[in-house]
Amino acid sequence: MSEFLHRLPEFMGNHPILTLLFIGIVIAVIANESTRWFRGYKELTPAELTRLINGENALVVDVSPPADYEKGHVPTAKNVAMAQFDPEHKDLGKVKDKAVAVICRSGQTSAGAASRLVKAGFQRVYTLAGGTAAWIAADLPLHKGRK
Repeated sequence: MSEFLHRLPEFMGNHPILTLLFIGIVIAVIANESTRWFRGYKELTPAELTRLINGENALVVDVSPPADYEKGHVPTAKNVAMAQFDPEHKDLGKVKDKAVAVICRSGQTSAGAASRLVKAGFQRVYTLAGGTAAWIAADLPLHKGRK
């Protein structure tokens, strides 16, 4: 280890581009992790979401377009298209203290909806990592059509 540390400055001097790339990657990883730490909501696996639904009767909101929702969705999910998603709605205000899980098809759109819920004052906000696709990959049941 001592030899490595002894030769590190020489390596950095001989390879400035690699050194800068390494420093850039380290900064990007730190920034990404700190953003994830402070964003105000947590990503769940399908198994964790199942426990949340069964144990705490979490409200599950699917922000997928209606056509995707009808193709298959988590059994207890309510569909609210992202275009109509309003965390300030009076009906949502009644459940601010309840666990709320936001789902979309791939897990990307739900992150924006979860951020909006956190900004609106919701304390226990979750997303499904990987979205409905992860739910399907975990071989969990889907409901099809509208409720």
